[in-house]
Amino acid sequence: MSTNKMFSVIAFIGVLSACSAAQQNEWFVSHTGNMPTKERINRIEVGSSKDDVIGILGMPSSVNVLDENSWVYMSTDVKKVAFMTPKEENREILRITFNEADEVKNIEHLSLADGKNIVPEKDKTEVKGQRAGFFRKYFGGVGQYNPFGGKSGSKL
Repeated sequence: MSTNKMFSVIAFIGVLSACSAAQQNEWFVSHTGNMPTKERINRIEVGSSKDDVIGILGMPSSVNVLDENSWVYMSTDVKKVAFMTPKEENREILRITFNEADEVKNIEHLSLADGKNIVPEKDKTEVKGQRAGFFRKYFGGVGQYNPFGGKSGSKL
């Protein structure tokens, strides 16, 4: 066997071994979020202040708009392969609630298994009023767009 063939076979085997299934699986998984480490989470205790929590865990991923005393830290791993539907592989959620004195009241850990599958309703609500015809639907906006931000009909 010539050295070129021998080198080609060794290179081919090396390429195949580098493409293991575990490594390929990691190529398609994207990680998002800012979940703190378990060591940092364990340092938070009931009664800690908001400033203590920020100092240890950092800013939360989100703060509930309707209740500013509910902070959420979360991270997700989503697998996306080509045109296939993305699949959520892992989800971690840390919810910290505070009392009126801005002290930790409750620490709650949630995962993907704690989530609920919500099926949207397919019913339609009919909108009363004039139905747009073909021309109004497709040509009704012609002449109304002004890219320069001035009043319509004004000269530059």
